[in-house]
Parts: sequence; structure tokens; C-alpha cells
Amino acid sequence: MYDIAIIGGGINGCGIARDAAGRGLSVLLAEMDDLASGTSSWSTKLIHGGLRYLEHYQFRLVRESLKEREVLWGMAPHIIHPARFVLPHHPGMRPAWQLRLGLFLYDHIGGREKLPASCAIDLTKNATGEPLQPEFKAGFEYSDCRTDDARLVVLNAQDAADRGADIRTRTKVTKAQPESDHWRLTLHDGQTDKPETAHARLLINAAGPWVDHVLREALGRNTAANVRLVRGSHIVVPRLYEGMQCYIFQNADDRIVFAIPFESDFTLIGTTDEDYDGDPGKAAITPDETTYLCGAVNRYFRKTTAPEDVVWSFSGVRPLFDDDASKAQEVTRDYVLQSEGSTGKGGLMNVFGGKITTYRRLAEEATDMACSDLGKDANAWTAGAALPGGEFPADSFDTEAAILHDTFQWAFRSHTDRLMGTYGLRAHTILSDAESYDDLGICFGADLYEREVAYLIDKEFACTADDVLWRRTKLGLRFSTRERNAIDKWMRSKCAKR
Repeated sequence: MYDIAIIGGGINGCGIARDAAGRGLSVLLAEMDDLASGTSSWSTKLIHGGLRYLEHYQFRLVRESLKEREVLWGMAPHIIHPARFVLPHHPGMRPAWQLRLGLFLYDHIGGREKLPASCAIDLTKNATGEPLQPEFKAGFEYSDCRTDDARLVVLNAQDAADRGADIRTRTKVTKAQPESDHWRLTLHDGQTDKPETAHARLLINAAGPWVDHVLREALGRNTAANVRLVRGSHIVVPRLYEGMQCYIFQNADDRIVFAIPFESDFTLIGTTDEDYDGDPGKAAITPDETTYLCGAVNRYFRKTTAPEDVVWSFSGVRPLFDDDASKAQEVTRDYVLQSEGSTGKGGLMNVFGGKITTYRRLAEEATDMACSDLGKDANAWTAGAALPGGEFPADSFDTEAAILHDTFQWAFRSHTDRLMGTYGLRAHTILSDAESYDDLGICFGADLYEREVAYLIDKEFACTADDVLWRRTKLGLRFSTRERNAIDKWMRSKCAKR
């Protein structure tokens, strides 16, 4: 009998599991696939306030998001990093005074402390103007943060497990039945093909784009649609410019597109906003979206890109709370927690909407509600608690990366820097007593060795090559088909023996 059972291993489900386990609740989390295999790994990979949300008067959401930027940066400084965003002024679009006003609000409504303020820049003299078309002479610069979205999910799950939560990947809840004072759950393990029964006093439906599907199929409820599915697509191309700055471009259709340095040698471009009707797991970028994203950045950059330059693309479905907005890009990114019943009658909480930046606040609010429902007296705690590997000051990443390399001087600096940016201080555990690359075992490709993969299997719930190459790392960009097949075969053999 668990206090809480959570359906969904995305950022919201894993965030709630971590918070609840840290408050002493017994937690079961069931994810039908891998952690972050849905929406939570297909974002633009930003921790940001959402500058464009100001246009839609979502001031409370922007304020909460801005406050969370530095909180999350402090929790996970190995995977969350400050970045400067360059916004060129396009004379035919939003006027300069409107941009200045928006950035003034962005600087002041969210309690910014460590991140630098916005400023106007002369693109003809500033280095950030060099990659741009000569017609763009003025612009603005402001601060937000970049992250690895899938790793943020996995670290929350890892910390939840370290605190006692039962994390079940590849496990689907096929039925949830209310009993006299709890829920009776039927679980199906996709790896063993065996059913299992579990019980929980409170059920939390955090299935993201499948939230309505869970209500219909597992709970047997004929409910109206609560979420509006919006597909967001991204492309990755060879690096378009030097420097670590990001760009935010306005477009004639009122959308914005980001261009962001990605995995050292690439540029990430996105996103789109298209209504979606279908299986969220089968969402895919369309040729029109690829053309749109290439065209959007080509209007600004000197160096052009074309669909044939794309080395990777991804598309995910955002489960936005349906507020009847006319356009997909205008739908609120805020979250709604819908609670019904009580513990004595089988309490149920549904999580609708939300964004990665506010996941911790959502989890805190959901766990507050759960504790109240369960009659538990436990205080919120996550705001000042580091995620695994992030137990160092937010502004000392470079120092910690240098210490890691000094400790393992036999390794290439590029390798130790990647490990630090992936695992933080736990990179020391992965390398531990190794004195040469021979001690790390098989090299599967790039700089991925057996010891790292074993750590991912043992500590981070990885089972397949995709889990490792696209969610725990992004080394899939550097692997050949032969190398991918080899690591997948090795991993399946290892996981089958567990």
C-alpha cells in the first residue's frame, strides 16, 4: 500500500515523486516507456520566463517562471547554465519601445539576483551582430538559462529513488479501480510481460499528453478533453555561428524562433506551434515545419541553412490546458491541478498543462495538496536541495570542471568536461579509481565507455541504446548506425540479466 501512485515519468511526475518521497511519503511511479520519453525530452531546452507570454498578459506565469530560473540553476548547476539571448530589432515588426518595455518587466518582476540585466546593443559594433544580416543594426540582449530537459527528468527520478520512491519504467497502468479507501492498480511490466497489482491511497495522473487517455482507458471515464495537444518541432544543423550566445528571432506570423548552441558543434532551431490530433507518441516533424524553421533563421543569419543540412530533428506534443485560445501559440503554458474525491473515497489528482521551468512549483503545490489529503504534516523542501551531482555553488561550474580534469589527468579535457556537464560531481564516481582509458572498459563510440553505460543502467534506469544516446546523453549525434546497434545489443543483454 503506497501513499501515492503516480502515472507518468515526465518532468511533472518525477518532480512530484521526488518532492513526495522527500517528505516521507511512500511513492510508486509508473511510466509506460522510458523516463522523459514523451514531451519532457522534446522541448527547446530552456529554463526561461517566457518573454513572449507577456504579450498575452500572462504576468503571473512569467513572474513565477522567472523566480524559478535561479532556484533551478542553484539546484542543478551542472545541467542548467545561464545564457545571453540576442533579440535583433526588426523594423517591420514589434517597435523598439515595446521590446524595451517587455525586457524592463522581464528584469524586474521575477526577483532576478544573479543573472545579468537586459541591455540595448549596437549590432554593428557588438560581436553578437557578426553572424547576422547587415540590415540588423540594433537589438537587445537579456538573460535566461539553458538545460538538458531529459536529464532534468532523470535526475528528479534518481533523487526520488534515493529517497525511497519505487520508480517503475516500462510499466503501464492498465486499470485503476477505486476501492473502499484506496485505489487498486493493475500494472503491466513491458519487459517481463507480467501483470502486477498495487494499492495506493491517492492516485496522481501526470501522464502529460496521455492524461485524458488515462482517464478514459485506465479509469473508464468518458470525460471531455482537458488538454489541447500542440506539436512543437525542432531541427539541429551544423553550427551556424561562433560564440555561446543564443538568438531569438521575430517572424511575420508573430511567432518567435530560437537559435541555440547545441552539443558544441551544432545549432538547435525551434520551435513550431501546430495543433495536433493523433497518438502523441507518433508525432513527427513535417517537411513544411522544417522549411519554416530554415526560412525563419535564414531571414536573420548571413550563413544560410537548408532542409538537407538537418542532422537531427525531433517533434513532441505539448499537453496544454485547453483555455479555448484561437491560436496554438496563444494557449496558456500555465498548469492546472484538478483534485477530486478524498483519501477515504480514493482521491484522484489530474495534472494538466505546465512547462519545464515551473515543474518544481507544480510538484510542490501538488505534494502540498497530497499531504493535506493524506493527513500528513510535512514541509516543502525542494527549493534549496541540489539534484544528484549538483552539490556545488551555481557559479562555480568551471572550477569544478577543472578539478575533475586535474583529478583524472589521463583523460581528454573534452571528455571530462562532457562528464561534468552531464553528471556533475557524480562524474568522480563514474571515473572513480580509473588510471587510464583501459580501465573504463569497452568504447562504444565517441567518448562513451562501458563504465559510464553501466552507471546509467544501475543508477539512471537506462535499458536501451536510445535511453543512453538520446535522453541520458546526446551522443546519438556522433554515433553511426553500426555503433548504435552494437551498444543496444550489449545493453539488452546486460539488462536481461538484472
